[in-house]
Amino acid sequence: MPLLRVMRFYLSYRCSKRSIDTYLTAFINLSNRAIDTFESPAVTVRKYLGSRGYAAKILYDRVGPEVDPLSPENYLIFSTGAFTGTPWPTAARYTVTAKSPLTGVYGYANSSGYFGPELRKAGFDALVFTGRSEKPVILFVEDSNLKLIDGEAYWGKTTEETEKLLKKRFKGCRVASIGPAGERLVKISSVINDYGRAAARCGLGAVMGSKKLKAVAVSSSEDIPVTEEFKKVALEMMRKVGKHPGSKELRKWGTSLLVDPKNVRGDLPTRNHQSVQFAEADRINARSLGEYLEKNGGCFSCPIRCSRFTKVKEGSYKCNTEGPEYETINSFGPLLDNDNLEVIIYGNLLCNSYGMDTISTGTVIAFAMDCHEKGLLSDPDGELSLEWGSEETILALIEKIAFRKGLGDLLGEGVKRAAQRICKEAEKYALHVKGLEMPMQEPRICKGMALGHCTSNRGADHLYALPTIDLTGNVEAANKFFPECMPEVLDPSDETYKPDMVVLTEAYCAVSDALGVCKFSTTENFALYPEDLAKGLNEIPGYEHDGKSLIQAGERIVNLERMYNYRHGLDRRDDRLPDRFLEEEATVYNLETEEIVKEGLTVDLEYMLERYYTLRQWDENGIPTAERLKDLGLEDLIKDL
Repeated sequence: MPLLRVMRFYLSYRCSKRSIDTYLTAFINLSNRAIDTFESPAVTVRKYLGSRGYAAKILYDRVGPEVDPLSPENYLIFSTGAFTGTPWPTAARYTVTAKSPLTGVYGYANSSGYFGPELRKAGFDALVFTGRSEKPVILFVEDSNLKLIDGEAYWGKTTEETEKLLKKRFKGCRVASIGPAGERLVKISSVINDYGRAAARCGLGAVMGSKKLKAVAVSSSEDIPVTEEFKKVALEMMRKVGKHPGSKELRKWGTSLLVDPKNVRGDLPTRNHQSVQFAEADRINARSLGEYLEKNGGCFSCPIRCSRFTKVKEGSYKCNTEGPEYETINSFGPLLDNDNLEVIIYGNLLCNSYGMDTISTGTVIAFAMDCHEKGLLSDPDGELSLEWGSEETILALIEKIAFRKGLGDLLGEGVKRAAQRICKEAEKYALHVKGLEMPMQEPRICKGMALGHCTSNRGADHLYALPTIDLTGNVEAANKFFPECMPEVLDPSDETYKPDMVVLTEAYCAVSDALGVCKFSTTENFALYPEDLAKGLNEIPGYEHDGKSLIQAGERIVNLERMYNYRHGLDRRDDRLPDRFLEEEATVYNLETEEIVKEGLTVDLEYMLERYYTLRQWDENGIPTAERLKDLGLEDLIKDL
């Protein structure tokens, strides 16, 4: 964000009449339409930092192993953090939390844009939905007033249609909604806000659909109360993030900038990870996407502004949409052996409109194509070829999954359940951890990501740990946190100290999510360190942190989430990568000469897990010890060991 724009945002930020330290939690019982609003328990919110942490505590206390994820007894929680909606850089994020219908354990999804800040401005730490409405409903939040309104006229509509109608009805509101996929309980469905922003992972759109909750619309008349000192610190950090070299690259290219360097190092998953490089990557990279660029954009209070709005001007795939981001480019591109960028853009639009996770959608289609290649699966309706790179198949399956038509009904269950229903052999090609589909990193190349995928408490996930210190060559961060591990920790292929990196970044990611800030300002490039966040947080009444204690708060969240999964029967056996990464060797080529650069690449997961558990002070089965829980102030969880 240019300095002039930073200053305008800073100077225009108004003060609210609401108390600076008074926020609300609302419990909305959709079965009987009862709404109970009360001041959030300050001690609990501060202990878990808010948003992801606060919601995880609510889920732990109220949703046990006996609860079916799609039953009325599951909780669906929209939560905000202490920074969400303030002038703090990238303070735009909110969290959706529930027991996941895709994995059956702890689930959360994080999104940005403007919906989260609007909810925070209305005065809420959390909206907690329970029960199930007989008919579709919409929750309208106007400042601290909550009202359930009839949603039948919106049921069946896309997220885009729903948002447009609600914004016309409630001027100036922000909307988070589900599409046809969530209504049909597709287990890879998402919650969409601001048209193209997705709380995508873990199938939480299906939980929303199971409750007959079509949308949440929020309108606030006030800004968040902050002190002048907080504003000064926020401006300092805004400048720091805006000037960081990593921010400048993201501002110029967006996340599509990742395509080329990832392809060079062998980190561009192709054909369901059969290969690690894509020969036609130059057709889907940042420069190619630039040909479709309509405008740049950014989320609330963001100096990075990495968003891209693209437009296909003519032809079968004529459309305009926000995105696609790197993960979507890879999941609808190389992962499916597709080099048509217009198909990727159109597929991204369809997923946003229907309300589906692009990562999981691309992965289940890749799974279907892989199974078809092995002679294990064909389209029961005889309409689709299921051949690699088939544009017709890719787009048709997105629609079939969203509406649970034909083969889409099977794939809408996610790769784990789909494989179990096909045959034992098919499970080899179902790439997931704990039931959540693999994101677009290659574990055999990026060993930190390999460990992060399998230890993540919500399943395969690049954002739970986001261990990119090595991938970005961040010497400053490496020297700061791991001076005794240099230089090995900076080598993406060296497994020796990857556990050290993952333990740190998992905690820092938890802090980022809990406070409501984007990881592009924290763990991606370390534009801001934990002590920077603590400096701002300490200007909010009730908080007193330094960098070390903030990381410990992140550890508390990670351990709480781990205990939730342990209570559901998960242990070391579930911290496992698919066999493809452990047994099938990957080869990396020089893309210009076609000579072999590296070969025989697999993952030594057992070594990394042993060190990871030791550093975390967990037992050999990956379970927190009583001593560790006590150290983190989680004594109340010891009874569940």
